[in-house]
Amino acid sequence: MASPRLSTAGMTLQYAVETSAGTRPTTGYTKIPEVKSMPSFNPSPNTIDSTTLEETEYMTYVQGLKDLGGALEYGANLTEDLIDAWDTLMGAYDTAVEGGKQVWFAVVHPQLADATYFVGTPAPLGLNEASIGSMLETTLYITPNSAPVMAAKPTEGP
Repeated sequence: MASPRLSTAGMTLQYAVETSAGTRPTTGYTKIPEVKSMPSFNPSPNTIDSTTLEETEYMTYVQGLKDLGGALEYGANLTEDLIDAWDTLMGAYDTAVEGGKQVWFAVVHPQLADATYFVGTPAPLGLNEASIGSMLETTLYITPNSAPVMAAKPTEGP
């Protein structure tokens, strides 16, 4: 029997600080509220030309690296809850760096066994453009410092 197709409902962006430097936490993750959209973690790999002079019709390639494109963009509603949560994250990040540790982020779907994890650097919040009849929104920027990995989803924090 085929597994059911899933919607994006219930997906979350979470973070945790390493308790042991260099080891991804498996527990104690905190949800970031108000996230409305998430970037792709499935970029196409670049290609490296491997064509020899013997080729007469088609070029050949070797698969290269994947590029997440720099800072990842997460769309969010700008609320006091988000501002407080992001300020807490920024403080946790600063403390982690001072202690020689990193912050791990997890993209979690409630119906999948695995989550996507990466080490990242969050950027301070800013105010996006605004217009009449619109939600007050912002973009959360996180620069990945590691390749994404899929592993069993985390347990939430206290």
